[in-house]
Amino acid sequence: MSKGKLYLVPAPLDFGCEAEVPLQDVLPLGTLRIAAGITHWICENAKSARAYLKRIDAVAPLAAPLQAQQIQELPREVHKKGDHAGQFDARPLLAVALEGKDIGLLSEAGMPAVADPGSSVARAAHELGITVVPLTGPVSLLLALAASGLNGQNFAFVGYLPQDTEARAHRIRELEALALRTGQTQLFIETPYRNTALLQALVQTLQHNTRLAVARGLTLSGANVRSETVKSWRAKPLPADERSPAVFAIGR
Repeated sequence: MSKGKLYLVPAPLDFGCEAEVPLQDVLPLGTLRIAAGITHWICENAKSARAYLKRIDAVAPLAAPLQAQQIQELPREVHKKGDHAGQFDARPLLAVALEGKDIGLLSEAGMPAVADPGSSVARAAHELGITVVPLTGPVSLLLALAASGLNGQNFAFVGYLPQDTEARAHRIRELEALALRTGQTQLFIETPYRNTALLQALVQTLQHNTRLAVARGLTLSGANVRSETVKSWRAKPLPADERSPAVFAIGR
């Protein structure tokens, strides 16, 4: 029996936002059609996965009704701690692929396994000889990098910065030193309700000639990318409390 495939299905970047973007504006029809044909899923949250499938159904009819979709959730500890260190065995989640059925992997927004859980599932698929197929869709990190004007030939994503004030300032200086010494752009994210605190810390801590880019609400109607030296950031009022998804980057 031939094995099914594992499809990495990207989601729009409007998760948690008040307004939803039309799927066909941010995802290719080919991606939506493949997703519509899948009936077995691995995701972070079954409720949001069903909501996304409902949106897909409006564009490309699902192969099975929502009630018949088979949805498995990744364990909560994977959400909290990540799953890139090889500590979670995802092979049992892929049992139906060994029986010939395709499986879709979803995150809440963007590409699964990139700044989101899912790497353990892709790794398990490779171990089991299951073909892994990433589908085309929005990846906020690359969109932010491309729009920032910072070095796109040498860059690193470093996840979340510490919440503690002193530890965060130390990490900011550490990343800035690396960026200025090597030219490597440093990308990071934050939970939206802490965006303002992080931006204030960056503007206060970074050297005045360091370039800071903030990309907010990418692919949404109110998307905004600002990339200036910290000296320029300090010369203008900082944005009001902004809770839309954002990517931060520093470099030279």
